[in-house]
Amino acid sequence: MILSFDDLPAYAGRVAMVDGAFDPLHKGHIEYFRAAAAQLDVPLLCNVASDRYVRTKHVPLLPEDQRAAIVDAIRYIAFTHVNQFDTEAILRQLRPKYYVKGKDWEGRLPPDQVMICRECGIEVVYLDTVLDSSSRILKTYSEQQSR
Repeated sequence: MILSFDDLPAYAGRVAMVDGAFDPLHKGHIEYFRAAAAQLDVPLLCNVASDRYVRTKHVPLLPEDQRAAIVDAIRYIAFTHVNQFDTEAILRQLRPKYYVKGKDWEGRLPPDQVMICRECGIEVVYLDTVLDSSSRILKTYSEQQSR
């Protein structure tokens, strides 16, 4: 189910939030979702980055509505939201029970996010599921195309 920003408070304390651009979506993302669903006691809400954010990294391969629809169809994901703001605004609005990140984020989470999680009682969970990177996939693809 794809939720709007205004829908988020109804899920406060009742979901675990995973987030990312998922452009392109890859096997590592699926493992991240699978591990979070298996280890946590609440449904997963996936916060999908907007096209505006993705453009700061690269030209979007798929528009945000398509990325959200694809992520929403994955069996491990109960709810999906397209983030038109920033992660800090979503954490404040949603107040998930858990904020789930890959182990590669441990010690690198932005200080504002750490502070919001502490203030709102959100537990940050780091999963060791990093198998690949969208950035690496795009870089490899670009290098192959330029040969």
